[in-house]
Amino acid sequence: MNHSLHSADRTTHLKIVVIALIGATLVTGVGIAARVSGQDTGDGSQHIEARIPVITAGAPIAVSGAGIRIIR
Repeated sequence: MNHSLHSADRTTHLKIVVIALIGATLVTGVGIAARVSGQDTGDGSQHIEARIPVITAGAPIAVSGAGIRIIR
């Protein structure tokens, strides 16, 4: 058994490449399978419905250094 990758032979390098390709394929497969499904609209876009109250931005304000709020 060779513990150094620098002095490893050809079959050891081939084993490492094969294991890396299998791992990359598994990670890609899990990523594709874990996408959001069940809300497909048919045109390739996804529709996500919010089930909680949505917080919207208020009016813009400017803040001074003295702690006094200036509303524009």
